[in-house]
Amino acid sequence: MSPTTATYKHPYTYEGTDRKGLKVKGRLLAVSEPAAKAELRKQGIIAKRVRKQTQLINTEKKIESGDIALFSRQLATMLQAGIPMVQAFDIVGNGHEKPAMQKLILSIKSDVESGNTLHEALAKHPLYFDDLFVNLIEAGEHAGALETLLEKIATYKEKTEALKKKIKKAMFYPAAVIVVAIIVTIILLIFVIPQFESIFKDFGADLPTFTLMVIGLSKLVQSYGVVLALLIGASVYSFVYLHKRSKPMRQNVDRLLLKAPVIGPILVKAAIARFARTLSTMFSAGVPLVEALTSVAGATGNIVYEQATLQIRDEVATGQRLQRCLENTGLFPNMVVQMITVGEESGSLDAMSAKVADFYEADVDAAVDAMSSLLEPLIMAVLGLLVGGMVIAMYLPIFKLGSVV
Repeated sequence: MSPTTATYKHPYTYEGTDRKGLKVKGRLLAVSEPAAKAELRKQGIIAKRVRKQTQLINTEKKIESGDIALFSRQLATMLQAGIPMVQAFDIVGNGHEKPAMQKLILSIKSDVESGNTLHEALAKHPLYFDDLFVNLIEAGEHAGALETLLEKIATYKEKTEALKKKIKKAMFYPAAVIVVAIIVTIILLIFVIPQFESIFKDFGADLPTFTLMVIGLSKLVQSYGVVLALLIGASVYSFVYLHKRSKPMRQNVDRLLLKAPVIGPILVKAAIARFARTLSTMFSAGVPLVEALTSVAGATGNIVYEQATLQIRDEVATGQRLQRCLENTGLFPNMVVQMITVGEESGSLDAMSAKVADFYEADVDAAVDAMSSLLEPLIMAVLGLLVGGMVIAMYLPIFKLGSVV
């Protein structure tokens, strides 16, 4: 047996009684069932049943950023209430409905029990806890203010998740309607138009040009529909693949999105809100500005703003004022620059950055609602023209025949 296999810990559920004879149940990580029972004995628990949780295999992908935000809030609340950290992990882990999240929390608990600090335990799971999260926890541990920092992290995560949901809402509605319109159009072209075509053959008269165009499109979809679908699918896959792996392409796409009508201004405001919120959280935790800007860059959500933030970091490191560095990028509105300037001069950069973030988060919310109201009639009009156009094309020959008769 390899060392890796020997030391790998599996999740186990247990039921038993504690030193007072009260029934207890929960979960823990152990390399084997005997090891789990031995660990329970150390805790003063007489185990009546210990069972390995095999259903947790390959479920870690189900963990979402929202789960991490919820975990942060729960842990912050527990620690502020004076509950010991290990016990807090037990409560939060046992109360979570996702097996993958339970496994993650129990793994962190096991590392903490083994003598690791919390930030070291979290750093072992980089998929779920980024550098910003780990650095803030480390700062809180060193300053003896872990509860306060966890509260800031929880607030930051919740606001970040709320902002993400607003952006998804802005993108989802038009995308969903477009997909439905495409599906309806394909159904009409494949199943409905051919029925009309067979009827028109008996007319013995020339069909209107518009009708012939729709019939031609129907034949094209019927003959090469599978090929077209494969080409479109391959194109989308290639775009997504290259967007993830090609930095120049990602930069060009993000730059175009920022300049796009309607959605562009929303993405700009969202990037500024993330920039300000992350800067406020990091700076209030006592993280030096240059180091904080490194984490801020990765949190903006747009490679254009990420590169601009790294440029700001490099300029600040040479001794330039943050105000001047923001102006040099040309990406931040004058209001943001002025509020950051006031924060710098008054020594309240974290508070002013938080105000900027609050303003732009509210602005994004209002912009998304306004866009939804604006797009709704526009999308319905496009959908009506698309579907209605094909219906009119099919009925034109019938109108023409009626006028001849």
